[in-house]
Amino acid sequence: MRLFVALNPPAEVVEQLRAAIRPLAESTSGPVRWARPDQWHLTLAFLGEVDDAARADPTTRLARVASRAAPPALSVAGAGRFGHRVLWAGLHGDIPDLRRMAASVRAAARRAGLLKPDARPYRPHLTLARSAGGTDLRPLAAALDGFTSSPWTAEELLLVRSRLGAGPGRSSDYDTVGSWPLGGRGAQVRP
Repeated sequence: MRLFVALNPPAEVVEQLRAAIRPLAESTSGPVRWARPDQWHLTLAFLGEVDDAARADPTTRLARVASRAAPPALSVAGAGRFGHRVLWAGLHGDIPDLRRMAASVRAAARRAGLLKPDARPYRPHLTLARSAGGTDLRPLAAALDGFTSSPWTAEELLLVRSRLGAGPGRSSDYDTVGSWPLGGRGAQVRP
């Protein structure tokens, strides 16, 4: 199964961001595919394909990471882009703690043999839209520059399964297969 480790913003923050991008999504022309708000998440590590037998080791390690991580206080703020392909919303708040948590998650995944070392720096963001590359995303990022959500505290670390849809505009479906409260208040691993 295709897995990643993430934090989810609360429903209130998702709704605030949805309201901010609604006029942009309605007025955008060109090949921009907007992510569904129910799938907005903050990826800490993408693990890729993991077979069921190999999943036990990372879940044990992720539980340990979650028990040691303080819940970061965050807000969604501003926007940016990765070239002409990805429009994203940024984050403010306990970013140093978030980076440490992402580093711990990635180290745990490497120790479990699920992640190769990655020299790229961790850039916390929520992916809002993707483009085939022919759309100038700068005006969309600029339109969201002043956006700031209500503050929120991330409370649980999630192990999420991603199932790719079929066809050219492939949309993924996400299912949480494991969750661990940050700060070590217990765990729930789903079959």
